[in-house]
Amino acid sequence: HDRLVAVVGVSMALTPLLLLGMQRILNGPLRLHAPKSDRPFDTIDAQTPKVLVAGMGRFGQVVARLLTARHVPFVALEHNPDTVEDLRRFGSQLYYGDPTRPELLRAAGADRIKVFVIAVDDPDTNIKTVRLIRRLYPQATVLARARNRQHAWKLMDLGAEPFREVFASSLELSERVLTSLGLGEAVAKDHVKRFRQHDEELLHRQHLVYDDEAKVIQTSRDARADLMNLFEADIKADVDG
Repeated sequence: HDRLVAVVGVSMALTPLLLLGMQRILNGPLRLHAPKSDRPFDTIDAQTPKVLVAGMGRFGQVVARLLTARHVPFVALEHNPDTVEDLRRFGSQLYYGDPTRPELLRAAGADRIKVFVIAVDDPDTNIKTVRLIRRLYPQATVLARARNRQHAWKLMDLGAEPFREVFASSLELSERVLTSLGLGEAVAKDHVKRFRQHDEELLHRQHLVYDDEAKVIQTSRDARADLMNLFEADIKADVDG
């Protein structure tokens, strides 16, 4: 089991290199665009919200559900009219509008917003929205959905905190794999926690050199070696103990 943990950990560490290669093969990130609509944007009647959620796809909906359950006032903007109509049937406080439009942000009470959640799925629109908000409301906290590491680095350039859309769920699944193979829950949780911390640190180190592909690759190799040493030290400690 200990050897298996090391193998799984090393495989997870290869992710940055694989993602870099896949992006080159695909010639950039996948872009999803909402259907065009002639419908005018909604008139927003926001009552002193503290949170603005831009983008109400699957990612943004989870955030909105939690805020609703906690009775945290928020305003949500969605640029897909079909999504707006579907969610409004369930009582969602949602408006049809483009978050890259300064006048709509002002109408939503953006000057009083403490936290902007940018959950837009299209990377270009996502970046454009973050750039606008950082320019108009520099004191606000901006938490943004990131498609991949490259997208996360661009968000970090703008002063936003990125949240990679599949990273957390992949770690949860990895922990379940380890426990399903007989590893103790506490040990599995600790390994995943270590890996998460390790990868977050790598993300920030690579942010400093992400415009240099050779350096990004080298930091990934160094990080892989560090992770192998970390897990091997854990195995040795278990054996000696």
